[in-house]
Parts: sequence; structure tokens; C-alpha cells
Amino acid sequence: MSEAFTLFFDIGGVLLTNAWDEAARDRAVEVFGLDSRDFHTRHGMVKTAFETGRLSLDSYIEKTVFHTRRSFSPDDFKALMFAQSRVLGETLEWVRSLAATGRFRLFTLNNESRELHEYRVRTFGLCSIFKAFLASCYLGQVKPDEDLYRNALGIAGCDAREGIFIDDRPVNVETALKLDLRAIRFQDLEQLRAALVDFGIKA
Repeated sequence: MSEAFTLFFDIGGVLLTNAWDEAARDRAVEVFGLDSRDFHTRHGMVKTAFETGRLSLDSYIEKTVFHTRRSFSPDDFKALMFAQSRVLGETLEWVRSLAATGRFRLFTLNNESRELHEYRVRTFGLCSIFKAFLASCYLGQVKPDEDLYRNALGIAGCDAREGIFIDDRPVNVETALKLDLRAIRFQDLEQLRAALVDFGIKA
């Protein structure tokens, strides 16, 4: 039975640190001496367009940071953004070993802007793990939009009974469960492994 399962993994908060969350933006405020209120307000106004691929990284930083003269360059700011991505614990390597068994189909289901997402895929070798990346920047939808879960199943060619969604954010897990999908709220690797064993899944 376990061989039929298709697993959908969030990336930020599960495998890697979040790409560009509030903590990362606060670091940018501190490093570059930005007006925190102005920057966070501008981010909030363009966040959805950024994460759904309708706003490029260059346009994002122009609207949120370089709307006025700065003492640093756009490339300096981009470098800080990319530097926020790091491996989170040992989960990534365990999921890599799970993929290597060849017994399960693994996809991502993540909210990320295009340039940050593609940087993370390259830098952390995610192509060797996942069959496809169902990222908000490609699908034009963000979790917890209900249709995103349905579309993920359709793209993966997966029956709802055979899919398992893994995410660290309660609202994203709650949405999957509301749709009568299987879902696990990620807390740490030990907890994730135990939860998957209940479905007969282990590396």
C-alpha cells in the first residue's frame, strides 16, 4: 500500500530555512538600515504578486527598497536575500534517502518567488529528489488556497487518497485536512518519520 503514496513537501520550514520570511526581512532592515515600517508595508503590498511569479525579483526590490537612492546596490540586497537559505536540520538528507529508494513519488508544494525558489533548487540539489516543483511562482496560486491542493493532485496524477501533504504551517495543514486529504504538520525529523511510518513509509 505504501508504494502508492505520493508525498508533497513544503520546502521552507521543513527542508530549508524560509526563503524570505519576516525574520529574514528584519535582518535586511538591520544590515541596510531600512525604515522597518516602510519596508514591511511595501513588502505586504507586493508579496502575493512576488510569490505567484507576477513580479520579478528586480521589480520586487525596486518597489520595496530602491524607490529611493541607497548607499548599497541591488546586487548587495539580492546577495543578502539568497544568503538566508540554509539547510534546516537533517530532514533534507533523510528525504533524499527516501527518494533514493525509488518507492515513492516526491513533489514540492511551496510558496516561493521564482528567483529565490530556483536558487534554492540549484544550490541544494533538489532536482535529484523531486519529480517536479509545484511552486506558487509557477502555478499562480499560494497556500492555503484550496484549489492549489486540488491542482497539485491533478498535476501529479495522484488520487486524493494516495497523497500526503507535509507542511510546517498549521493553516496549510488545516486546509488539506478540510479537503479530506492526508496531511502531516512538520515539527522535526523524528516526528515526521514516526508519522510516515504510520502510513507504511520509511527510507
